Amino acid sequence: MSDPLLATLKVAGSGLEAQSTRLRIVSENIANARTTGDTPGADPYRRKTVTFGAELDRVSGAETVEVKKLGVDFADFIEEYDPGNPAADERGIVKMPNVNILVEMADMRESNRTYEANLQTIKQTRDMISQTIALLKASQ
Repeated sequence: MSDPLLATLKVAGSGLEAQSTRLRIVSENIANARTTGDTPGADPYRRKTVTFGAELDRVSGAETVEVKKLGVDFADFIEEYDPGNPAADERGIVKMPNVNILVEMADMRESNRTYEANLQTIKQTRDMISQTIALLKASQ
């Protein structure tokens, strides 16, 4: 049987890694929210997505989280009338990315809070391990 405290560290560590990836993808989406195609009628930046999955860690027996897939959102692009834009077609329509800043900000906030929760779990577990070691030293 593995140590439950070490398993806790492994689970929280996998959560940190997964949320770090999610934050990177969200920041890419926000940074490219106004990135159009290079030529008239060309497709603009397409929103990226992250899919998580559970993975059994055979050593610790704990289920960890991992990034299963980085994908793209195939929702329709937003069309704007902007005849002066180099990416505008013959009608003056520019295809804009399918990125909704409000959705991305909500995703960022959720990811940030989840990251902080995993970090707090690691801190608490580390403190429990330190206290256990101190008790073992005191009993000798």
